[in-house]
Amino acid sequence: MKRLRVGVVYGGRSSEHEVSLASAAAVFANLDPARYVAVPIYVQRDGRWSLADRPPTIVSAGDVIEQERAGVEHRSAKRIRDVHFVAYPGEETLITIQREPHEATENARAVVGGLSVDVVFPVIHGPSGEDGTLQGLLELANVPYVGAGVLSSAVGMDKAMAKVMFAAHELPVVDYAAVLASEWQPRRQAVLDELGTRFQFPVFVKPANLGSSVGISKAGDPKALERAMDLAYRFDRKVIVEIAVRAAREFECAVIGNDTPLASIPGEIVSSGEFYDYDAKYVDAGSTAVIPADLSAEVTTQIQSMAVRAFRAIDGAGMARVDFLLDGTTEKLYLNEVNTIPGFTTISMYSKMWAASGLDYPALLDRLIELALERHTEKQEHTSSVR
Repeated sequence: MKRLRVGVVYGGRSSEHEVSLASAAAVFANLDPARYVAVPIYVQRDGRWSLADRPPTIVSAGDVIEQERAGVEHRSAKRIRDVHFVAYPGEETLITIQREPHEATENARAVVGGLSVDVVFPVIHGPSGEDGTLQGLLELANVPYVGAGVLSSAVGMDKAMAKVMFAAHELPVVDYAAVLASEWQPRRQAVLDELGTRFQFPVFVKPANLGSSVGISKAGDPKALERAMDLAYRFDRKVIVEIAVRAAREFECAVIGNDTPLASIPGEIVSSGEFYDYDAKYVDAGSTAVIPADLSAEVTTQIQSMAVRAFRAIDGAGMARVDFLLDGTTEKLYLNEVNTIPGFTTISMYSKMWAASGLDYPALLDRLIELALERHTEKQEHTSSVR
């Protein structure tokens, strides 16, 4: 049987770059070499694409982050060839450029070639990878790819727009406000007063278009809110302010499928910090995951049902991790967000919840690739001509 060439795209310009390296390392380690030829496509921090000299191998996001903070260059950062997706359908998916020394001149000679992949597995978290931009490029190239399409990726990435979609589908979300930087900068005190009147402290402040809890703060008073707003605007032009759920418990549920999605056994996150921030997720070993979550059968079913409804609300495809908050005083369940490219290390919640549901990591990769190919085949049946 011909092996499928799987282009794994990882890295990216996002602040979640290190997490992407760990996710990709796990994917490379678990793609069955009897079925697949893995092609490492590394997007560097400056946005340049290249074929890496070797795939990443460190599957712990915490270890990658610690190395990056210590100034240790990632081993797959060396470029052997620049690579560019061809933004139109063709036999060669990628154009490669290798710059070699030229004997007659001091300049490098560009050697241009072509390369094809059968399917792309995006493992870039956050902007420029999870927000529909990469998916749009792959649509132009007419290449099958794992995961959500352009619309669902964009909506899932933008927490404010996602909440609009959830509310339209009668899914419960906490009270929130979205504030643009153009509103904040000229009238800071007025915005603070409006938020202070609308919400009781504490509140959470988040960049609207980011993941891995980057730029998120919990504010207990107006001064802390002002600092939190300034921090969040470092990462995005739009900021979400939302009430803090009382005595909150955090749950997650994994979804897989296209038009008939399935939900996994839910898991609970027990954070080592006051809330599940970036360090609590990836650096501090004190955070734990409880899978299956200690919940009644009724609440478990409710989470699974809401996860599938949320997936459909944004027109999801392939995969997503859906996050929930349970009010510890009222027992009310709130939908928090949908992640269309969740963390993909072997210890990430998405893979662990599916493992607990009977689908181990290699089989999970197989299924996601199958879904990508099925969705692509279905799209080819649609015509682009009115004749």
